[in-house]
Amino acid sequence: MYTPVQLAFKYLHYWLTASNGKGHGIHSPFVFEFTENVLNDRNLPASWSLIEAHRKKLLQDKRIIRVEELGAGSSRLSTTQRSIASIAASSLKPPKYARMLARIINHYSCKNVLELGTSLGITASYLATANPEVRLTTCEGINAIADTAQSVFNDLQLNNIKLVRGDFDTTLIDTVSKMDSIDLAYIDGNHRETPTLHYFETLLSKSHEETIFIFDDIHWSAGMEAAWEKIKENPRVTASIDLFFLGIVFIRPSFKESVHFKIRY
Repeated sequence: MYTPVQLAFKYLHYWLTASNGKGHGIHSPFVFEFTENVLNDRNLPASWSLIEAHRKKLLQDKRIIRVEELGAGSSRLSTTQRSIASIAASSLKPPKYARMLARIINHYSCKNVLELGTSLGITASYLATANPEVRLTTCEGINAIADTAQSVFNDLQLNNIKLVRGDFDTTLIDTVSKMDSIDLAYIDGNHRETPTLHYFETLLSKSHEETIFIFDDIHWSAGMEAAWEKIKENPRVTASIDLFFLGIVFIRPSFKESVHFKIRY
């Protein structure tokens, strides 16, 4: 992964070269509408305050659990004995981004949603409450972390979540085969080039013309940046939005030509 200094320079370059996030300079009507009605929406449903209350509890939870690193791992936390608080501090998606993911699901009426990388269940809780018809399948490779996530789901009484445990390389094909289709996929796991591209190709098998793919940490490393570029070059991809910490991909064949944007967020 990039060092904090390298990442800071990359973020500065992104900020200076991206569209301003207000819709100006975006010539795609679809992406302009996405910016106006999703990125710039600031509504806060009451259910989100309950999720944030659980985030606060996790950030204060000093219990120690055993963690076996999968994928690219973490440079900040290298031991196999960690507190839930330290995992929450390093891995939970900030509210700003978790809420945006929920707004995407709500705005495009996504029902069949797949998340790769449950972590402690906070982002999954946002996804599951985005609209009443969501059916969320979320995958987590580390059993002790999955246990904590399931406790969060139980406390929030989220009965529309199916939690799949195990390494994605073992569970993904079977999980996808059991889904009728995928309306939205959020890929937040492994963080290496080859596995990320493999996940994308696997998920494409259950996609349709309105499926949305969202990739986490697309500038986390040179490998993830290479994966992001290859994903954009896929012939089925017709639009992409680079938000630096997240990359969003659309495969709508109705677009006359592929469009790719960087938008400040």
